[in-house]
Amino acid sequence: MSEYIHKWDNVTTLLYHLLFPAKYRRAVFDDAVDKTLRDVCLELEKRYQLKFLEIGTDEDHVHFLVQSVSYFASTVGRHGDEHTIRNYVKGQGKEYQKLHEV
Repeated sequence: MSEYIHKWDNVTTLLYHLLFPAKYRRAVFDDAVDKTLRDVCLELEKRYQLKFLEIGTDEDHVHFLVQSVSYFASTVGRHGDEHTIRNYVKGQGKEYQKLHEV
């Protein structure tokens, strides 16, 4: 679940939904690729000011729900919320498989 990130000069609840298809939309994501992808993302969290709230694959593409820092900003909007975005992501593919969630 996202939370407000408090820094000395700003407060952030900035969420990004990123979608990356595999080259030529080939079904390349399997258990080994999923594990490596998740591990790399969780290592990136340790080095940079970002948090992977959810990582998921669906045969030929990968979804990331990422939180990062900026000056006060909110990307979900007044009428939507994080739950709405998560459900949207899950409904986009054929066989969505959640690899990580906070």
